[in-house]
Amino acid sequence: MAKSCLWLRCETKEFERRTALTPTAAKRLLDAGFDIVVERDEQRIFADSEYEAAGCTLVANNSWSTAPTTATILGLKELQESADPLPHAHIQFAHCYKNQAGWSRVLSRFHHGGGKLYDLEFLTDASGRRVAAFGFHAGFAGAAAGALALSAHRRGETLGHLHPFDTETALVAAVKASLSGGGKGVKALVIGALGRCGRGAVDLFRKIGLAEEDVIKWDLAETTKGGPFQEILDVDIFVNCIYLNSAIPPFVTRDQIVAAGPQRALAVVVDVSCDTTNPFNPVPIYNINTTFAQPTVAVDVGPGNPSLSVVSIDQLPTLLPREASEQFSLDLLPSLLEFPAAGVWTDAETLFKEKVAAAAALEGI
Repeated sequence: MAKSCLWLRCETKEFERRTALTPTAAKRLLDAGFDIVVERDEQRIFADSEYEAAGCTLVANNSWSTAPTTATILGLKELQESADPLPHAHIQFAHCYKNQAGWSRVLSRFHHGGGKLYDLEFLTDASGRRVAAFGFHAGFAGAAAGALALSAHRRGETLGHLHPFDTETALVAAVKASLSGGGKGVKALVIGALGRCGRGAVDLFRKIGLAEEDVIKWDLAETTKGGPFQEILDVDIFVNCIYLNSAIPPFVTRDQIVAAGPQRALAVVVDVSCDTTNPFNPVPIYNINTTFAQPTVAVDVGPGNPSLSVVSIDQLPTLLPREASEQFSLDLLPSLLEFPAAGVWTDAETLFKEKVAAAAALEGI
């Protein structure tokens, strides 16, 4: 008898090609006694046939709402907006635990449906470290998008449609080619450089040829004094990779940018953290998430000043969907093999209940 049924749903977010469960990981779960159901999905980087070959049960696209309530729905990005109650348990990134826009509406769906949420962002081990994260690939892809945007800026253009790459090697080659062979002479500053995301950004910059001294790596020690920071205006690309969990002074402001005038070097900001709707966003110079179709948004820099754009794509790792999915799924697999009894899951359920109670107290859900 199967231990549990995990139902891999399709991703409905535009351009999203990643998955939380690869065919290789699905086979491991099947061998361990799990029942694995996979929705057909032409958008997913892995073909349906790969899951069929692994032994999974294939079902219609976007049919999870009809699944038995005993099934646990596994996905990545947030569900489509709706007021429909959610009776299932869901494993996903819900983006509703840090008071983001619409957070209480998301939680109310679980509350009224009797379902529960195991938020992937908050699955942590005994030491408090996340068991699985896309951080490295988010930073790597974000830095790549920033370099491509800088290349477009230097040509007097705006970065056009971004398309996923089959391999990291192909992405690095494309970025180097856009910069006429490499990143020599480009200066970049990465805040949050010691984390997964920051390490990914630094790795990309090194691989496209930035000199060691031209990749400025900041973390808590360098930002303790509080922003805004002049140093950000003195580089070509600034990449924000911090994990925001409290109010902090802004790293850079529009007033600071306008005051710098034409002497400013900064041309591209990459906000990998994408806390766009968070009231404590430390990069308050833009207010929308960008997309693969339109990767940048222009900052109002005032008359006569050089242009400045922000990359704020909240699904950056899908620029390398196969490699990012393989790494994430491999990291998540040990916890999935222990679902739902292990501490990582019971802790996540406790946190969910606390957040629902907070939403009820503040918003009356």
